[in-house]
Amino acid sequence: MDHPGRVYAAVLATLGLFLTIQLGALALVQPFQRAGLQAVSNPSDPTNSFVYLGAILVATGVFLVAIKLDVKWLIRGLIVLSSGSIALYGFSVLVPPFLVVSIGGAPLNALAVGGAITLALALLVYPEWYVIDGVGLVMGAGAAGLFGISFGPLPAIVLLSVLAVYDAVSVYGTEHMLTLAEGVMEIKVPVVLVVPLTLSYSYLDGGSESEETDADEPGTEGGNSTEGDAEKPAPAAESEAWIKDTPEGLGVEPAANGGAIEGTGSEASDEDDADEDGDGEGFGNRDAFFIGLGDAVMPTVMVASAAFFSPAPPLGVPAIALNLPALTSLVGTLCGLVVLLWLVLKGRAHAGLPLLNGGAIGGYLLGALASGISLVSAIGLGPYL
Repeated sequence: MDHPGRVYAAVLATLGLFLTIQLGALALVQPFQRAGLQAVSNPSDPTNSFVYLGAILVATGVFLVAIKLDVKWLIRGLIVLSSGSIALYGFSVLVPPFLVVSIGGAPLNALAVGGAITLALALLVYPEWYVIDGVGLVMGAGAAGLFGISFGPLPAIVLLSVLAVYDAVSVYGTEHMLTLAEGVMEIKVPVVLVVPLTLSYSYLDGGSESEETDADEPGTEGGNSTEGDAEKPAPAAESEAWIKDTPEGLGVEPAANGGAIEGTGSEASDEDDADEDGDGEGFGNRDAFFIGLGDAVMPTVMVASAAFFSPAPPLGVPAIALNLPALTSLVGTLCGLVVLLWLVLKGRAHAGLPLLNGGAIGGYLLGALASGISLVSAIGLGPYL
């Protein structure tokens, strides 16, 4: 595949993955509500956002300590358990209860339980890219749907705004997410969505720990990861393009086949420089494109919240909860993603959530105003004024 073709394929596939998670979350909004799965008693309380932010910071700290102590199995176990749990929530409201078993007096949908266990086992046994993506789509839609019905417009806007600021600080300031990302990328769990660019690509072979080198080499920031064809790494600050995601502390993901999009760093190979100059996109000979799952989940929380809480009339789309504010929030997220991908493909590190969350919030507010809802009501400030 020529380089422009690879870029277009990566962009279109990434947009498709985001859209799938968004539509999945919208399909789960009403079933989750009927099942009584709201996570908080008062979804309009903005302090709920700060409770969740605290949980993010705690999770980030736990993951960083686990990486420092080289107990990555702990992170893997927690994420696999979370994946199975969220999948169970989704399957339990979507899969008809054809087979119900009683455990300890509690009825369980055996098919839903079996599906969730199957996904968790697949992650443990064979975490190839399509398994990672499949579980990521289920996990992303479920998480966004659950949080969407639990965060009213004001808490959702507060949550996404603070996370956007935190994301920017962690990319342009502290850079602590680089260390976290380098660690979680080695354990093959659905903290990323993987877009292969070649038919022969294997996530299991291409991103193994044995191919990670120079993590502590002087002159690098947070270390580098190398390509499967043993390309020479360049300093992270100069030559790696990253897409950030911070929700649940899940880190930064390299944008191509395990790590660097080679740029003009002093250690980059002449061949890579020629590739980048030739196509202008910085893809070189990479085999896959990565983007953090949290980058898809967090703006989708705003989409699901708009669909559930906005008084705008439904658009009548079958099988999903959708009104104009939710639709424009969805479109705003995708617009932010296009801008983010354009910036990242230029070969520079950029925080994802400022663009993605900003697009989701801005799109929601435009849709609410177009629906005849006042700005105060759209934001959710009415009870406080």
